Amino acid sequence: MPLLVELSKRAGGYSLQKVQGVGGFFFRAKDPETLTKWYRDHLGINPAPTDMQMTPWMTEAGVTVFSPFKADTGYFAADRTFMLNFRVADLDVMIEQLESAGIEITNQSEMEGVGRFCRIHDPEGNPIELWEPAT
Repeated sequence: MPLLVELSKRAGGYSLQKVQGVGGFFFRAKDPETLTKWYRDHLGINPAPTDMQMTPWMTEAGVTVFSPFKADTGYFAADRTFMLNFRVADLDVMIEQLESAGIEITNQSEMEGVGRFCRIHDPEGNPIELWEPAT
């Protein structure tokens, strides 16, 4: 029996406590300083604060998809265990901005009712999907 159903049956009306959102994404890098700068300069992601004067990256409210894929998925490279997906307001403007910085754009696609997508890679080859949700 699923945990949520089991908890709802217990006396006292307990319910499953849920997370509120993503609080961070932590991963290994060969050159963390260069990668931090790349994400700041090209995607607008502020570095993790090291003191109270630094402003952390604040996301806008919206859909966040959390989806494990099969180990043999072809959706992203087999030598990668994750792919970041970032929501963007205007994919065309983002593509222009990235291309003008010499960043290759691949896998442009559209899924009816879901939105438009494209793929880029950070300097260490990590796949990043940019997503403009359908309105």
